[in-house]
Amino acid sequence: MNIIVCIKQVPDTTEIKIDPVKGTLIRDGVPSIMNPDDKGGLELALRMKEQNGATVTVVSMGPPQADVMLREALAMGADRAILLSDRRFAGADTLATSYALAGCIKTLDYDLIIAGRQAIDGDTAQVAPEMAQHLDLPQVSYVIDAQKTANGFIVKKENEDSVQTLEVEGKCVLTVLASAFKARYMTVEGIIDAYANREVEVWSADRIDVDEEKLGLKGSPTKVFKSFPKSLKEPGEVHEVSEEEAVELIVAKLKEKHII
Repeated sequence: MNIIVCIKQVPDTTEIKIDPVKGTLIRDGVPSIMNPDDKGGLELALRMKEQNGATVTVVSMGPPQADVMLREALAMGADRAILLSDRRFAGADTLATSYALAGCIKTLDYDLIIAGRQAIDGDTAQVAPEMAQHLDLPQVSYVIDAQKTANGFIVKKENEDSVQTLEVEGKCVLTVLASAFKARYMTVEGIIDAYANREVEVWSADRIDVDEEKLGLKGSPTKVFKSFPKSLKEPGEVHEVSEEEAVELIVAKLKEKHII
């Protein structure tokens, strides 16, 4: 079985700041990490590898510094790493990103594609479903478990108030919740091997099955006009009163706001 896992290097959102003048992310000095949902997807792939035997290939699109994240994936147990890195990919929105990733995947042998539910820097949850559309594959989102069967996969999907079990025939795309999988740590041996003996393959746009007009900024129908931090609420008032006075105060405030 050949499993492809799509992963993304993202800024650690606990450290993110926004330039108040330009309205853009300040990336200088902000550490980058493997997107948490994608790491959950990688963990699922590695567990399936242990259970069934599989080759796990990680694929990412990004700048050259994403090499570090891909070597982390190799150190965790992935067998192959591919980085799509080319100026022609720059400025891609979710549609152009999914198109480029699908173009890469078309050139590979695979039985299953896994990705995270969404990336913490955009929170769109669009790339993997769009990729499934480009590849004409069924997809299951919010996945918390998956098992190989003779004809496909048994997949457990988390809903708001239930867990749904689905049977998928043939190849498919799964998007995984990080909360369902505790990702393994890299081993010392794995880190040494990833840097001393392994290669991250860097692919340009010429290497994949795509129409160049649909890549990057010119292939992106959506544009980000402005980014801005969520405004803080004004501090509330503190009243030290009796229960009866509290009730009167709450009723008065509700009437003041025309709620009652």
